[in-house]
Amino acid sequence: MRTLAITQNITIDGSIEMLGEWFDPQGQGGVDNSDLLEESHRQDRAADGFLVGRRTFEDLRGYWPKQSEDATGITDYLNRVQKYVVSSTMIDPQWQNSTVLSGEPAEEIRALKMLPGKDIVVTGSIMLCHTLIEAVLVDEYRLFVYPVVQGRGRRLFPDGFEIPELALLDAKAFRCGITYSRYGKA
Repeated sequence: MRTLAITQNITIDGSIEMLGEWFDPQGQGGVDNSDLLEESHRQDRAADGFLVGRRTFEDLRGYWPKQSEDATGITDYLNRVQKYVVSSTMIDPQWQNSTVLSGEPAEEIRALKMLPGKDIVVTGSIMLCHTLIEAVLVDEYRLFVYPVVQGRGRRLFPDGFEIPELALLDAKAFRCGITYSRYGKA
């Protein structure tokens, strides 16, 4: 069975909603982020599925394919990876290697996990993440913690939801001040 991993950029105070300008995927404020990009690319190589909700997909589709001089490699990855969009309204995703999942999300993703392949990664897509967490479909949480306190914004875990225990699988600190923690089921 494939691993379903939620990968999120998150503030110290737990917000994944980007209300300010704390997240810059192409530069991180001019600081050397080569070690951060190396980790990102390592994870990209282990994944052949990229799962998002419609709004996040539309935001990504409106930005990344238009980047012609992307030194980070994010554009290349997003153009080639198999993208799965959870949407009951989208018919034509209008981005190569994209498939719309229009059925009941938990059932569609459970079936997707059963197919042969590498990791499936979910990013952004707060409502979809909540659905996956509540359906107990998430195998790993990969959190890139930014040294920022936003003081507001939606959180990764739905109100009242509990996971009794997670195991720390990996942790790293990057030169730019961002830290990374990977958790799995205990």
